[in-house]
Amino acid sequence: MVAVLLPLFFYLVTNELSKGKVKMPHYYLIDKTDSQVVNGKVQRDTTFHQVGDIELTNQLGEKVWLNKSLAGKAVVIDFFFTTCPSICPKLSKNMELLQTSFKKDPKKEASLDTIVQFISITVNPGYDSFQVLRSYADRFNANPDHWWFLTGDKKVIYNFIRNELGIATGPGDGSAEDFIHTDRFVLLDKDRYIRGYYDGLDDTDVRKCADDIVLLTLERKHKK
Repeated sequence: MVAVLLPLFFYLVTNELSKGKVKMPHYYLIDKTDSQVVNGKVQRDTTFHQVGDIELTNQLGEKVWLNKSLAGKAVVIDFFFTTCPSICPKLSKNMELLQTSFKKDPKKEASLDTIVQFISITVNPGYDSFQVLRSYADRFNANPDHWWFLTGDKKVIYNFIRNELGIATGPGDGSAEDFIHTDRFVLLDKDRYIRGYYDGLDDTDVRKCADDIVLLTLERKHKK
């Protein structure tokens, strides 16, 4: 349904954007807020968090970077592990739906698949080698050009989840006893600001994620 309705949404929102009626996705995760008094009125300037780079290994065994390798692209990130018996297969299935929604149309020169990358990062990298990830990715028809399954150092991954994406709360250092299991999809814009958190198990939220990706694309064109 997401794949079918997305072109219609793209057409409708393009018309509404020109009229100034479209609300763009919010910014999330505040780093700081500065206040100053101007002409007797308090003005606040909010600085939102820009997600830092992270180096990991994809399902092809290639070293990749979130920011350096994907400059200019929006990113949707989720977290899983290959032996998960509960929510992870559903998360991956819904990510597959998003991949299908933005699949390149060979009949068109321009395609939305060039503006978004889908990323699934394992929270159990001790077991999930890139070879294991490759097999898992094949189950969900992942195109490695547009959907990476990533593994790496656990402490690096867990620090990224907590301190860059702000998903998990509470103490943790990425040690053997530390474990994060989340159903969140996180949308980052091309400048690496967080623009959305979604329930990756909820079809309505997944559809909203797809819509917000389109909005970010139009936001970029509108600014130009």
